[in-house]
Amino acid sequence: MHLIFMGTPDYAVPSLHALVEAGHRVSRAYTQPDRPAGRGGKLTASAVKQAALALGIPVEQPLKVRLPEVAEQLRAAAPDAIIVVGYGQIIPRSLIEIPRLGIINVHGSLLPRYRGAAPIQWAVANGETLTGVTTMRIDEGLDTGDILLKAATPIGPDETAVDVWYRLADMGASLLLETLEGLANGTLEPEAQDHAAATLAPILKREFGKVDWSGDAATIYNRYRGFQPWPGAWTTFRGARLQLKELAPAQERPGTGDTAPGTLFVRGKRLYAVAGDGAALELVRLQLEGKAAVSAEAFLNGAHLQAGERLGPEPTKSEDVSPH
Repeated sequence: MHLIFMGTPDYAVPSLHALVEAGHRVSRAYTQPDRPAGRGGKLTASAVKQAALALGIPVEQPLKVRLPEVAEQLRAAAPDAIIVVGYGQIIPRSLIEIPRLGIINVHGSLLPRYRGAAPIQWAVANGETLTGVTTMRIDEGLDTGDILLKAATPIGPDETAVDVWYRLADMGASLLLETLEGLANGTLEPEAQDHAAATLAPILKREFGKVDWSGDAATIYNRYRGFQPWPGAWTTFRGARLQLKELAPAQERPGTGDTAPGTLFVRGKRLYAVAGDGAALELVRLQLEGKAAVSAEAFLNGAHLQAGERLGPEPTKSEDVSPH
């Protein structure tokens, strides 16, 4: 089958490799323009660009996929289908009707749940225990097109979005091949989505990572797992941003006077913070603003923690900060 591939992150790379290994002809790959990355801001190619060039596939990087010249290129190429996996731009109407089999998207959720830019992250952050991948035909809506195939997988209680991301990337690649086979031989029946059951997975923002210590421990932990690697989980300590690099559920409980949300307490050389439901989370690795990430033990050695200190907003003078 003659295909055009559109994708950007490493999530899309297994699908690209699978298409080539299955014998499909991928004549061109479209991906986002090179972006600054790292401390030096050096322009860096996307994972898909790097993979495509290694496979000998020509790469296009239009600033906007809705530019007229993109539609002209695709019409001239006359692909059987266009494959979209995490491209990062809305596909315009001008492209949708070009390929005879349509534009096929590999989406990281069980549609119609978690439509949008960050389905894997939000499924984990919301404490879901089941997710999966869906192949669908793109229409003009936001992940509203007809479903082609689905594959489900459980989410482990301690898995992060990164763990699920890589598993779904491989599952999506397999499901994509199965989808193309079904479309080619006419055995696949597209299914309209139940729009009433839809949920959204909006693009991630830095503020989503800010820990609300008044929430219960399970909710805080789920959001930490879901927002990996970015925006992660962060709070403030003595007025400075504190990134919580590694959290873990804890059986430890604070002393009688340490139950205010965000209060820190120590057991041996281990550090804990109290959540709004009175349960605690262990702070395993932390990174204070402007410093390197360290273990809890190293953090405690440098911080000289005072009794009753809290994470998050500083307590007002009228609040009673009790000792251990």
